[in-house]
Amino acid sequence: MVIGISSFFTKYKRIHHMEYRKIPNTDLNISTIGIGTWAMGNDFWGADVDDKDSIAAIEASLDSGINFIDTAPAYGAGHAETIVAKAIKGKRDKTIIATKTGVVRTSDAFLRDLKPETILKDMEESLTRLNTDYIDLYYIHWPDVNTPLEDSVNTLIKLHQQGKFRYLAVSNFTLELMEQIKGMTDIVALQPNYSMLKRSIEEDIVPYCVDNELALITYGTLAGGFLTGKYRELPNFAEADARSRFYNYYNEDTWPQLQGLLTVLDTVAEKHNCTVAQVAIAWSLQQKGITSALVGAKNARQAITNAKAASVQLSKNECSEIDAYLRNKLQEVIF
Repeated sequence: MVIGISSFFTKYKRIHHMEYRKIPNTDLNISTIGIGTWAMGNDFWGADVDDKDSIAAIEASLDSGINFIDTAPAYGAGHAETIVAKAIKGKRDKTIIATKTGVVRTSDAFLRDLKPETILKDMEESLTRLNTDYIDLYYIHWPDVNTPLEDSVNTLIKLHQQGKFRYLAVSNFTLELMEQIKGMTDIVALQPNYSMLKRSIEEDIVPYCVDNELALITYGTLAGGFLTGKYRELPNFAEADARSRFYNYYNEDTWPQLQGLLTVLDTVAEKHNCTVAQVAIAWSLQQKGITSALVGAKNARQAITNAKAASVQLSKNECSEIDAYLRNKLQEVIF
């Protein structure tokens, strides 16, 4: 039976349960699932995304209890930020917005740039595009080896003093860089690439963040779409699609073992009457130190399905079964 989207929304709201976790040393209580907006930039990854669908995805996320939206100037050279602004119009006080600085989008590349003048420009343009007076969580998107970190931090401290953003965070930082910046100013969160297929942070980064009371807000939760369970045959992505380059899952060498993982996840999903994607999201949220997992959505239905993962609780045996397969069959991929 096919139900209309309005009926789908109504049915979903009756069974929905979102959870919230506090970012340590802040007053930000963020939903355990956040909506990521990389694809909403509508270039480089996720081209041909319909802006109306993107707006509907954010609106559906908010209606489902998600209050945390992650974006960046690099996503479509600011396009994703304008989409966020349209979706949250009249709801700014109900949303926690994270955006970033330090990556400049050119016609064919992403350039890491944390020069003071770039940070100042990024901030003013982000505030304008997002149609807001302040950013809740402001990230250094990627390290810039060509700019002294102290120069970047001094500029960010001034912006914080001016009330442009509430809390500073970092993304894609090593343990050494976090120690370095901690000596200059306070940070409250790290955003790393993390999923059941990308677990390298577990050895050193996760314990460090737990010990230093830093939130872990992860991206890549669905491993570039693989952990949705959608790809049962090796896909041939368009040249403009960055997934085949950004992630190392879409290659012939590991494909059979990855399909074996999907078989394991299919069984777990069937037990919970949920999707493989929901299992993958739930798994991330049950790992040590994880505060919130960012997940993209191209339309309202995907957004609602993602949010429902907050209600999925995997058993210890299920987590152990998934972990055993990963370590036995995909050890070289995940660490």
